[in-house]
Amino acid sequence: MRSLLAALGFLTRVPVPVWVLKDAGVTKDSLVWYPAVGLLVGSVLWSLGWLGSDLPPLLRAALLLLVWVGLTGALHLDGLADSADAWVGGLGDRERTLAIMKDPRSGPMGVTAVVLVLLLKFAALASLPLAGTALWLAPMLARAAITAAFLCTPYVRSQGLGSALTHAPRLACIAGVLAAVVLAAWCGWHGVRALLAVTVVFACWRYACMHRLGGMTGDTLGALTELVEAAVLVALV
Repeated sequence: MRSLLAALGFLTRVPVPVWVLKDAGVTKDSLVWYPAVGLLVGSVLWSLGWLGSDLPPLLRAALLLLVWVGLTGALHLDGLADSADAWVGGLGDRERTLAIMKDPRSGPMGVTAVVLVLLLKFAALASLPLAGTALWLAPMLARAAITAAFLCTPYVRSQGLGSALTHAPRLACIAGVLAAVVLAAWCGWHGVRALLAVTVVFACWRYACMHRLGGMTGDTLGALTELVEAAVLVALV
């Protein structure tokens, strides 16, 4: 339960005891629960979508997106912005790319990437059926993608936020990812489409990270999360 609370505290703005987040052993094990936290976020969104079923589609989509960003604290949007700035400003150089990612300021490419992804999500949410499966599939599969990334991609920063997660229990993480895949497949054709979208985005993301950096960083994981969420929503429209 402590590792679940650690995952919840890191990935969302749900308050958890501070000592949980400072325990390295608990933090390491929390990676197993990332798909479950994604499912929890998705359940909240699904419930709000159901409650707001009588609202106009555009207003409902805006409110859902507002809660989505607020619940996660824009954590992954920050990674998306930093990654976009670094990928363009890095000019193909590894060290320059890593240095730009550490800069807390956002440049024009970062702002553009965030605006475009949010716009894409908003349009997809406005086009989806009321309280559809996409509202819980997208956040669940996006967090499962983070767990999967730690299973097959090196983490290049020794002191980064995700460095402790590199020692997560491998078999338990595989089980968590497989559980998310099975749950998605249980949704039939919608789940299969979502899994195909995730696979394509994940493969492209990993190729780009390995080619440029030789691995991943916390910022690139944030970008992966946002891109997977957007891709699943669009695939299910």
